[in-house]
Amino acid sequence: MEAYTPGEQPDDPNLIKLNTNENPYEPAPRVLKAVREAVGERLRLYPHPTADPLRRKLAALHGCSLDQIIVGNGMDELLALATRAFVEPEIHSTTRRSGRQIIQYFTPSYSLYPVLAAIHGARVNEVPLNTDFSIPRQALIKTAGWKSEVALTYITTPNAPGGQIYRNEDLRRLCKNTKGVIILDEAYADFAPWNTMPLVKEFHHVIVARTFSKAYSLCCQRIGYFVGPEPLITALHKICDSYNVNGLGQVAAAATLDELPYYRENIQRIIQERDRLTACLRQYKFNVLPSATNFILAAPPVGSGITESWFEHLHERGILVRWFPHSAIRRFLRITIGRPKQNRILGTTVGELLKSGPLPWGGKHWSSPNLR
Repeated sequence: MEAYTPGEQPDDPNLIKLNTNENPYEPAPRVLKAVREAVGERLRLYPHPTADPLRRKLAALHGCSLDQIIVGNGMDELLALATRAFVEPEIHSTTRRSGRQIIQYFTPSYSLYPVLAAIHGARVNEVPLNTDFSIPRQALIKTAGWKSEVALTYITTPNAPGGQIYRNEDLRRLCKNTKGVIILDEAYADFAPWNTMPLVKEFHHVIVARTFSKAYSLCCQRIGYFVGPEPLITALHKICDSYNVNGLGQVAAAATLDELPYYRENIQRIIQERDRLTACLRQYKFNVLPSATNFILAAPPVGSGITESWFEHLHERGILVRWFPHSAIRRFLRITIGRPKQNRILGTTVGELLKSGPLPWGGKHWSSPNLR
């Protein structure tokens, strides 16, 4: 199996870091204050075992019951729990043709999905997206390789790495046509014009996954959560590790929910900068795909050098972006939306590189295949 490889996390504070889709703005001042006040004698105590204070706030936010929410050590832990809870390892299957061993997802999407399947000993059903990363219409009518009877289906919306958001009408059709548990991975939902939370109330087999990392500046604290039908959430609680969510993370996330206006303002700033950077790169003849996330996919102009060369030369100038060798996206750079000054420096640097002619490829740097 191929391991999940995290993105580059350099120590140099002078680098313009636009490679791992982090929020460029710090947490709200009151969130930082709450974390500082939580550091003390209480560190010797275990945190709340099921993060109930945080779950209560999340339940109020989403208009659901406490029993419909589980909090995890980042969304990744919950994705792993779902694999363990709902998928039968192939080695234990009584019928090899049974859909109970299958994990289904579109590709390209989050590269952790096949890793989780490999760890668990499950089979996968990968369904290619269209070249523009939209859902193939055939999948909506049970063709194009889409299976209606599988144990677990992951759908990333907005898509990563594509950035496209899918219509709830299309997702609703997929949910109706697919048995087994469906997880709608909404890591970037806060940057999008709509979300899939209404589908949780419509279906008994649909879970929505969220994170505090992308929009709420808490990557370091690793807080994710699921919202779903009570029976599915109860099953996940049965198999999760004891005290799985660290106490300072719980405090930070709960304080974050008291400061939503601060974060919504920053989200709007990021969206505005996303549109400005998109327009800037398009002026330079980059092919920039529409995005409903805090990043964009941009293909360099024809004749300006291969995408690997752009990745390398930006890296040499202190600007970290992402390039993936995956065949479906290797012609694109993925660029996280930074602060206005960072985005302006990127735009200026791109213009300077274009003036120098086609960029040579030296193979000095490498970007991991993590697609989150």
